[in-house]
Amino acid sequence: MTPESVLQIRHKRAGGLRRWLPGVVTISNYTRSLLVQDLAAGLVLTALLAPIGMGYAEAAGLPAIYGLYATIVPLLAYAIFGPSRILVLGPDSALTALIAATVLPLANGDAVRAASLAAALAIIAGIICILAGLARFGFITDLLSKPIRYGYMNGIAFTLLISQLPKVLGFSVSAASLPDSAAGFLEGIRGGRINATASIIGFGCLAAIFACRRWLPRLPGVLVAVVGATAAVALFDLETRAHLPVVGTLPQGLPMFRVPEVSFAEFTSLAAGAVAIALVSIADMSVLSRIYALRGGYYVDENQELVALGVANVATGLFQGFSVSSSASRTPVAESAGARTQVTGVVGAICIALLLLFAPRLMAHVPIAALGAVVVSVCYNLVEVVEVRRLYRLRSGEFFLSIICFMGVALLGVVHGIFIAVGFALLAFIWRAWRPYSAVLGRVDGVKGYHDITRHPEARRIPGLVLFRWDAPLFFANSEMFREQVLRAVSEAPTPTAWVVVAAEPVTDVDITAADVLAELEEELGQAGIALCFAQMKGPVKDRLKRYGLFGKLGMEHFFPTIGQAVDHYLVKYPVVWNDWEDDKKQDGSGS
Repeated sequence: MTPESVLQIRHKRAGGLRRWLPGVVTISNYTRSLLVQDLAAGLVLTALLAPIGMGYAEAAGLPAIYGLYATIVPLLAYAIFGPSRILVLGPDSALTALIAATVLPLANGDAVRAASLAAALAIIAGIICILAGLARFGFITDLLSKPIRYGYMNGIAFTLLISQLPKVLGFSVSAASLPDSAAGFLEGIRGGRINATASIIGFGCLAAIFACRRWLPRLPGVLVAVVGATAAVALFDLETRAHLPVVGTLPQGLPMFRVPEVSFAEFTSLAAGAVAIALVSIADMSVLSRIYALRGGYYVDENQELVALGVANVATGLFQGFSVSSSASRTPVAESAGARTQVTGVVGAICIALLLLFAPRLMAHVPIAALGAVVVSVCYNLVEVVEVRRLYRLRSGEFFLSIICFMGVALLGVVHGIFIAVGFALLAFIWRAWRPYSAVLGRVDGVKGYHDITRHPEARRIPGLVLFRWDAPLFFANSEMFREQVLRAVSEAPTPTAWVVVAAEPVTDVDITAADVLAELEEELGQAGIALCFAQMKGPVKDRLKRYGLFGKLGMEHFFPTIGQAVDHYLVKYPVVWNDWEDDKKQDGSGS
């Protein structure tokens, strides 16, 4: 298959029913060979779904059973509505701190109420995702730049680590923020609340997980650790003898359809957290789905991805689950196990459902310390150290943006932290657009074209002509800066100026405010006997100037396709004594 045909397949977009229900299309083209591969991959995936789902529920401050509810439903929903072929949805480490920070302060220690609020939170976040997808807002993921993601993930990892360490040591801490969790953790250690047996199990599980990851990568270390710890608890009756906290027997049966009830005040509090959850989920999912679409050579509609994410969250919330997103840990497992379609996730969901229906006591002896260890091991994968160091070396401003996000998430909470980071990123963007780079251009011997005289001090300038380049769109925030820079270039010119030619290729837009400033600048220069001209202006920008009436006011003769043609017209109108100018143009081919 040629590269061109691969690109054509990857960017082929479905329409009608094929767009809104990709899973139906998958089933219509399904084969027996695909079933064999998906079935095997689904069984492997199931081994991770149960312990990780319960671990993330515990990390979010909810009973473990709700992690299984939040595992079954999104896999089924996404299999129908999701455009990605092997993406796995479910409880995610990136959301646990968001859920806990939003729900736990409202629940006042009531676990059942916390679960109901978490379900409502998932529904609100899901509706936001659906509306964003229908409104074609897939582009909003661009707000979360890499520095923000690095800072966010590091903040999440640090928050999760501190919140789970007490569980690994055998005691619990009730806290809704990192400072409270850290204080409770230290107080628990000073108060002698450490359970030696739980600590041995917790750190033993961590050792097993990291050992498998290092030396036996094909072996599911999480499964080995949890099964081994559970067997030890059951065999030696550690729950009774060592007072070891365990999950206990799970409620038998599948999650029931239930619409959570919330007050208006609770809804207001949940809505803020839902926006943050939706934004983070969308960002994580868009990145992951694009990666696997590129690997598989197919196209993923980013707006349909938002709709599928929203449907999965709404369905999960209506069946007693909590907010879900794509999984960066379970999707690679599914891929490495040979998953070909979303049937892999369906197999995993069915296996978890069978567990709840016929063998709920299998989880009775799972130690909480083991689940805490699972989450701690995930924190190791979340930390971005190498990339943050790269930011420090290459772009100090983005490094500090990442640190701001990290500190905001860690100290102020996930919701406030991510919004503060996005706010700083937008301010940084506005600052760069407000004060963009500009340059006066000249000729450099032996180099084609016209170049920045500050970078090329040897560049020569044409007497009476200022070639000025502005590297940004012209809009209300920077139009006065543009005017000042042009006038400064005129005042600093080595000879009296007759023409100012703006090299306008980088100018991609001109708004009304900037257009009025251009008109004022043209009038101010005209009073001084200086003509304002433009070269290389894009067609759409010219169209805007025509609608503003500015194009006609300036005169068509003041717009040139290239800088070379503008220079030629200037030399014809104002002959200068520069004997080697024409020779230079012939040598490097820069003339019109």
